[in-house]
Amino acid sequence: MGAQHGHGHGRERQGAETRKRVWPGLFLRGVAIIVVLVLSQLVLGDGDAKLQLQFPQRYQLQQLRLPLRQDLLSTSASFSISSLLLLLSPSSLHHLLLPRLYPSSSPPAPAASESVCHIPSPFSTAPPTSRPVAMALADESNRVVQEFDFTNDDLNRHVKEFLRQMNEGLSKEGTSLQQIPTYVTGVPNGTEKGLYLAVDLGGTNFRVCSIMLNGDTTFNLTFNKVAIPKELMVAKTASELFSFLAKQIEVFLKEHHAEHFNSHLRRRNTYSTASGYRDEHIFRLGFTFSFPVKQLAINKGLLIRWTKGFDIRDAVGKDVCALLQTEIDKLQLPVKVAALVNDTVGTLMARSYTSTGKSRSILGAIFGTGTNGAYMEKLDNIKKPITGDYDQSTGEMVVNTEWGSFDNQLNVLPSTAWDKALDAESVNPGDQMFEKRVSGMFLGEIVRLAVADMINSEKSSLFKDLNSSSNDWGSTTNIAPQSGFLKPWGLDSSIMSVAAADNTPELSTLRQELENLLHVYTPSLEDAQAFKSVSNAVGRRAARLSAVAIGAIALQSGKLEDPNEEVIDIGVDGSLVEHYPFFRDMIYEALRAIDGIGPRGAEKIRIGIAKDGSGVGAALIALVAAGREKPEDYLVDIKAESSRGRKLSNAIADEPLISTTALVVGGIVGALALAAFWWTKRR
Repeated sequence: MGAQHGHGHGRERQGAETRKRVWPGLFLRGVAIIVVLVLSQLVLGDGDAKLQLQFPQRYQLQQLRLPLRQDLLSTSASFSISSLLLLLSPSSLHHLLLPRLYPSSSPPAPAASESVCHIPSPFSTAPPTSRPVAMALADESNRVVQEFDFTNDDLNRHVKEFLRQMNEGLSKEGTSLQQIPTYVTGVPNGTEKGLYLAVDLGGTNFRVCSIMLNGDTTFNLTFNKVAIPKELMVAKTASELFSFLAKQIEVFLKEHHAEHFNSHLRRRNTYSTASGYRDEHIFRLGFTFSFPVKQLAINKGLLIRWTKGFDIRDAVGKDVCALLQTEIDKLQLPVKVAALVNDTVGTLMARSYTSTGKSRSILGAIFGTGTNGAYMEKLDNIKKPITGDYDQSTGEMVVNTEWGSFDNQLNVLPSTAWDKALDAESVNPGDQMFEKRVSGMFLGEIVRLAVADMINSEKSSLFKDLNSSSNDWGSTTNIAPQSGFLKPWGLDSSIMSVAAADNTPELSTLRQELENLLHVYTPSLEDAQAFKSVSNAVGRRAARLSAVAIGAIALQSGKLEDPNEEVIDIGVDGSLVEHYPFFRDMIYEALRAIDGIGPRGAEKIRIGIAKDGSGVGAALIALVAAGREKPEDYLVDIKAESSRGRKLSNAIADEPLISTTALVVGGIVGALALAAFWWTKRR
């Protein structure tokens, strides 16, 4: 017993001594690990940054061969914690496994949303109410429909006024139709070939495209799209936004044109003179910039003001092409901003390239959220001065009409009480009066205002459960407080397409959408018929007003009576012409009623969809601009770029591979480690 007791005390003393010896060792391990991590992070991080700038190709090759090294460095914080826990923990706890480290792993993809199936209410078998009530609703809706009537006389009066304002805009500044020269003096014919870039800054997204023109009216398009961070939309300086845009171009080139990009970098490091470069190694870029600019050349435009949530005061009054080119040059990318592009001009170019007929396209038009058109005009007809350099050999130039502001004075444009109410509640009263009667952004609100008046009228029975028929859905029709009919801008124009397309006897699709989208519960057939008639009237007026612009430009071109012109080709784009049923049919119907066009002329006009004007069209304008470049101008650009590259390389080479700061901090940490080691030995 005594021996065993004494032996137990011996184990306790031995354990205490062991603990005394273990903790200094653990402390020393911890200090050593911290020293190694700090020094490696300072030296490797600082040295790699310098190496990347001095030897970009070699560094990129190392990245390809050793991807894990960078991943581990990028996750050094989590790696360091795991290492410390593993080294400091007692051996008895090593069986408790830490989570595995997956450097740079992507987060799991979110699960797909489950579909929700809405089962419509069964049709009621309630007997119909009195027919006079239903007839009264039909009479009320017909009264509203007549307010939107646009007769053939109205049509021709508008065409004459449109032509007058067109020529006024060609003669002087400050007119409703601005008639802006674009410096684009030719359109493609479908035989063009080459690889070009296009970027599109038109709102909250930025798109980078590469377009391979195949020379047979076809093309191949590749693109990336990225959301613009909100903080950059209101940045303090323009360089913050444009450096972000340039970086996206670099990412796109590395992802989709790596061979071309790396080839350019090899040439840059191989040749010391501009003669080592060749024209085809530089991408020409078309810049679609959908903000108001004062264009001074095909590749130069001063920003007038920002819209769509952007507000970077530093950029106003500056050349947006130069701002982008400056940031591209900082990254030493093989890209030159060759053209500043308006989306309607791009639509014209895209249609002209893809059209298979002999005749060239004369007009590119947008009928979507907004509306605008650009057309080919004779240089002799442009009386106001055109500043800057442009090719006069073609005798033509594309003119951006900005026809959304046609007849802001309301000399002829129809103005119902609902048009006036919409204008008053808009952000720009008195401006863009044509657009407010044609574009998809405003048509839904016009319909809502007209229908809301019917709902609020004591004489009207719309949506008040006073109408029914043998196929009613239920016994009670009511409008929820959150209905879009009761809120400004609460009715999306897309339901107008549903109304136009639903020709079933019961209008079941439209009635279902009135319930789903606008919270009108159990609308009767008569309710849906009244809504459909008002919606169709607004859509028909918009189509006939669109024909005014198209018809006027067809007359202005002088090609209707030219026997050599078999077809007058017009390219259009936008949600209205693509998705609103019979919109183009209604345009053709109106064209046949225009004096000077008639049925024969309307047959000669071919309206076709032109997709992706901001991409393909921008690339084609870059092609046109590249054809006008002078070789000596190109070499000057390359020499300047090479000089900037050499200066940057020399400046970097003069600096030590590891900075003084890194050495000082590393020395201090090392001294502390030695002191800790000495203290531990003394203990």
